[in-house]
Amino acid sequence: MFLDEQAQREIKLRFANLVNPVKIINFTQTLECQYCKETRQMLGELVNLSDKLKLEVYNLVSDKDKVELYHIDKIPATVIAGTGTESKIVPLTGPPPTVVKDYGIRYYGIPSGYEFASLLEAIEMVSTAKHELSDEVAEKIKLISEPVHIQVFVTPTCPYCPRAVYTGHQFAFLNDNIKTDMVEATEFPHLSMKYNVRGVPRVVINETHHFEGALPEEAYADEILKALAEKQSGLAN
Repeated sequence: MFLDEQAQREIKLRFANLVNPVKIINFTQTLECQYCKETRQMLGELVNLSDKLKLEVYNLVSDKDKVELYHIDKIPATVIAGTGTESKIVPLTGPPPTVVKDYGIRYYGIPSGYEFASLLEAIEMVSTAKHELSDEVAEKIKLISEPVHIQVFVTPTCPYCPRAVYTGHQFAFLNDNIKTDMVEATEFPHLSMKYNVRGVPRVVINETHHFEGALPEEAYADEILKALAEKQSGLAN
């Protein structure tokens, strides 16, 4: 059991405030995946704590359509998505069809330890459609019109990492141009080496721009704008 009885009680109290359904999509593989089994177990226990949550599990090898749909390139991977109904389609009989809203919120590796907190926050944000960003920062993020890929490298023992992850996930929630990945650094050493991860959290924006630490949301947003400006400058040169 991943969650003890006390943790289950506390999470149930938090999840009592969930509003809209949330779909948790897990990508796994039977063999050669560190922490795939544990991630699936943790997510399975989590969805049992609220009728607002649904878990779907797919195989990286055999479920190619889902892998391509969600652009998954490593496992274990977890997607936090919203669900709703498509108002433009009204069936003659039965309930309206359910659609999935992919906010670009990703977890690569098991979100355990301190990082479990950011998983709960992402679920609550998607379900309630409420974020914690200031109006000024939110408006700045909403104006971004270019693709932004944020990778936040973390470890389960880092107390500052969840804030860096959740801030990035809030940005992704507000703007479809932004995708934010939590990447557990020790599970993907080749990526840690590629992006020169010496300490965590390390935030990589669009492959080339990076910073360390859990910056305040204003500074975090400014780093995204810097990354986009650097890209434009490079194109101009």
